[in-house]
Amino acid sequence: MNIEFWLLYVSVVFIASIIPGPSMLLALTHGIEHGYKKSIFTALGNTTASVIQAIIAVSGLSIIFDASGILFEVIRYAGAIYLIYLGLMLFKTKKENIFVKDYIKGKNISNSKMFTQAFLIGIGNPKAIIFFTALFPQFLSNGNTSQYQLILLVGSLGLIAFLCMMIYSIAGHKANVFFRTSTFGKYFNQITGGIFISLGSFVALKD
Repeated sequence: MNIEFWLLYVSVVFIASIIPGPSMLLALTHGIEHGYKKSIFTALGNTTASVIQAIIAVSGLSIIFDASGILFEVIRYAGAIYLIYLGLMLFKTKKENIFVKDYIKGKNISNSKMFTQAFLIGIGNPKAIIFFTALFPQFLSNGNTSQYQLILLVGSLGLIAFLCMMIYSIAGHKANVFFRTSTFGKYFNQITGGIFISLGSFVALKD
C-alpha cells in the first residue's frame, strides 16, 4: 500500500469516525465531567471495541452476521438497551451545574467504569463490522493481502478512533471552562441523557 492510498484510507476512516454519534457524545460528556486526562480511558474503551470489530471484519467473520440475522439483532438490541439505560442514569441525576465542580465529583468514577461504558457503547454497534467489511476490500490488494497490510489498516483505524474520542473529550473540557457560569450546565446531564434515550429508542425501533 503506497502512501497516497494509505492517506486516502486514513481520510475516509477519520471522516466516518469524527461524525457525532453515541460514542463521541459519551467522550464529550466524560470530558466535561471528568476532564480530558481521565477520559483517556473512555477513548481506550472505544478504541478496543473498534479494533475488535475491525479484526472480526478482516477475519471474514462478518459473514456470520450476514447469515445470522438473529445474532445481528441480539447485538443491536443489547446496544440500544444499554444506551437507554445510560441515558436514564444521566437523566435521573441531580440537577446541578456540573461545569463548576472542577471535576471533584468526576474523580470518584473508576477508570475501569469509564473504559467499560465506552467499550459497551462501541461494541453494541454491529453495523460497524458491516462498514469495515465494505471499507477494507477497497484498500487491500486483490489476492495478495499481506499481514502487514492488515496490521496497517487495523492499527491506523485504532489510532484514529482514539484520536477522535480525545478530540471530543478535549472539546468537553473546554466547554467546561466556557460554561462554568452558565445555567446550561445545570441541565447538561438531563439533555445528554435525553439524547442517549432517543438514540437507543431509534436504534431499537429502526427496521
